[in-house]
Amino acid sequence: MTDRSREELAARRGREALAIRRRLVAHLAAGGTTDFAAAPMEHSVEWYTDPAWAAREVRELFLERPLMVGLSQELPGAGDRLVFEAVGRSVVVVRDESGVLRAFRNMCAHRGAKLVRPAAEGRGRESSSRITCPFHAWSYDLQGTLRSVPGAPAFEGLERRTRRLIPVPVAEWNGAIFVCLEGHGPLECARFLGEFAPVIEQLELGQFKPVQSSALQARTNWKYALDTYGEGYHFGTLHASTIGVTHFPNVAVFDAFGPHWRLNFAARALAGLVGRPESAWPLAEYGGIHFLFPNTVLVVGGLEGEEAFVRAFRIFPGATPGEMSCQFAVYARGITPEAYRARFGVDDSRSEVTEEDYRIAVEAFANLAVAPAGSRLVFGRNEPAIQAFHRAVAEALGAPT
Repeated sequence: MTDRSREELAARRGREALAIRRRLVAHLAAGGTTDFAAAPMEHSVEWYTDPAWAAREVRELFLERPLMVGLSQELPGAGDRLVFEAVGRSVVVVRDESGVLRAFRNMCAHRGAKLVRPAAEGRGRESSSRITCPFHAWSYDLQGTLRSVPGAPAFEGLERRTRRLIPVPVAEWNGAIFVCLEGHGPLECARFLGEFAPVIEQLELGQFKPVQSSALQARTNWKYALDTYGEGYHFGTLHASTIGVTHFPNVAVFDAFGPHWRLNFAARALAGLVGRPESAWPLAEYGGIHFLFPNTVLVVGGLEGEEAFVRAFRIFPGATPGEMSCQFAVYARGITPEAYRARFGVDDSRSEVTEEDYRIAVEAFANLAVAPAGSRLVFGRNEPAIQAFHRAVAEALGAPT
């Protein structure tokens, strides 16, 4: 990317950051209003608890659509690889000698053993010119071709050309990596993102390197867990000693981009701008929550400073409607992993805010699992992002909203 292109993206971010700030300050000036959906929305508890719905979600949302694996800087050089595991599938993503990303089922063509094991925290990365099975040492090149079979005479007559690794569609787009677990043909990321593509492009994700990763599992539904990321209505109660100190509860601006969306909450410091002319405002830095349908939340900090951060939360359904997992990653610009850990220490999967959110989600699902038939949940007008998420899921499944 040229310096001029970066300047243009920075200018675009600046314009959008100022527009978002204007809307937030206007809400504060009006006494603490927020962006509204058209009407409240209801859903039956079966939306979270029914095994048939859960099976359709896995098939139609997670197997047949692009999913974000991570960022390009996780695989900076030839031979670098990482393991992506979700909804019972395991994929290994590698960068070949020409710099092209390739992805394969993480399964040896000999007897199906896992080729690359993920790291203990759920995200693995290694580097080598070959992919070698830990079971019998069958070895493949970075294009998935079988190159070495120990004890070759025992396999005389085997057509080796048929013993390739099974490819998985993968694409690298503006610093982000996507795969489709059971799709066919090339991934069209810009088409998938639609009108959200320019918003993600301006994040310049290619500049960000991984500094931390972890994972958690919880006994709740994946959609209920994701709901906790999409509203600030609970800040003043559930997060009274953390986010509730730094941000106003129930004051936010929401922008929809097809099934994807962006959400910005009002920091308490913005109250000092009410009644002041814009010419006296400090520089607005671009940030906010960026949701990539169906399951990825990117929490973007201010991008205009030398140091900047993107926190990724990728939420997946588990084996039953009441099981889910979340893969966390922090990406940074202008700071090393060692410096990040020394300064911030706590990883996002174990932070106070995360523990509070997931405790509520687990307790709520336990209630929903035994709720009386016909029970319904309600999403207020002040929760437009959650409403948008559930409408997008319903539309994808051909379900009523």
